[in-house]
Amino acid sequence: MDLACGRGEGAVWLAGRGMDYRGVDVSPVAIEMAEDLVAAYGLEDKCLLEVWDLDHGLPSGEPVDVLFCHLFREPGLYEAMVERLKPGGLLAVAVLSEVTGQEGRFRARPGELQDAFGHLDVLDEGEADGVARLLARKN
Repeated sequence: MDLACGRGEGAVWLAGRGMDYRGVDVSPVAIEMAEDLVAAYGLEDKCLLEVWDLDHGLPSGEPVDVLFCHLFREPGLYEAMVERLKPGGLLAVAVLSEVTGQEGRFRARPGELQDAFGHLDVLDEGEADGVARLLARKN
């Protein structure tokens, strides 16, 4: 599952590696662009793309093996993101950060991802140059 999937680059990368992919984004224009990109790579049968407003929470569905969230931050979803993972599932998050970046409501405060997801098996994490990232496995 890819939260705020945008124009579909994640869809092509993940589905192109054999994963069944579900991407959601609030923008119908972004979803249309993602559908076009997925079609250009012949990956339509591996991808489900949906217009979804994450302000309403995660869309319903089964637990997932991988949850990918790139440059979208909503701390209110952090718990639901962990709950959506299957045991052994991977969480990959990268968000704008206040660490060597600007402050603002769309930027993670220092240590935010570690605080939110540190109870998982953290495989990699870091904060620099205005980006915080974390890769973790659900136990």
